[in-house]
Amino acid sequence: MWRISGALSGIFRQYDISNVDQLVCLLAEPRAEELARNVVEALLNNETYFFRDKLMFDQLAESILPQLWEQRQAQRTLRIWSAGCSSGQELYSVAMLLLAQRERWSGWHIDLLGTDVSTRIIAAARKGCFSQFEVQRGLTVSQMLGYFDQRDDGWCPQQELRKMVTFREHNLLERAPVEAPFDLVLCRNVLLYFDPATRSRVFDRLHEAIHPDGRLMLGAGETVIGQTERFVPAGDGSGLYAPITVSGGLRLRA
Repeated sequence: MWRISGALSGIFRQYDISNVDQLVCLLAEPRAEELARNVVEALLNNETYFFRDKLMFDQLAESILPQLWEQRQAQRTLRIWSAGCSSGQELYSVAMLLLAQRERWSGWHIDLLGTDVSTRIIAAARKGCFSQFEVQRGLTVSQMLGYFDQRDDGWCPQQELRKMVTFREHNLLERAPVEAPFDLVLCRNVLLYFDPATRSRVFDRLHEAIHPDGRLMLGAGETVIGQTERFVPAGDGSGLYAPITVSGGLRLRA
């Protein structure tokens, strides 16, 4: 409760609210959309940085992306979704991995989508300009200079990097923001903030969005075990999960 009160202190001052009980009553009133949106923005934890959990990104570069390259040779199409992308560092990190392997992916159609429920944070991701502190969290000097330009408003992605990514506002409890299935979904350090029932509903939505032989990557402190029957550990890397399909009463995985 102390964390909630602290996060909402600005809302309390702005709307002259005395406590959480009063806030709940105001949220129940008609035309409380603006207040509700501001409360959501205040409660979100937007902690992120480039190449967060480096071992997982090493796994992407050395194992998962090469595997997807093999699997998608016929289509030469790769679709990756960063769900709960915050201010975009995760998706920009994935784009940098692909640019570092540019010869392998030459001629491919690559879609990199980042989504978040926060209007404010998606606007920041689209702008893509980061402070000195932000770029130093996870980026090497060669990555900073090779993929970003320093400007008055911060370190901003060069055109080659910027054009690879797309960001849009999206609630994980809703259906996927696009219809075509994703080959890889990163939903890291998001589900741990949900209660079990909400977490189960999000897993259902993620399952709808992933290709039958695709992969879901969760954060280091997250798991599907005991949370959902939609996914099982993939067996090809820590934090990776495979979607389950049902055929003739049998549970199958790719």
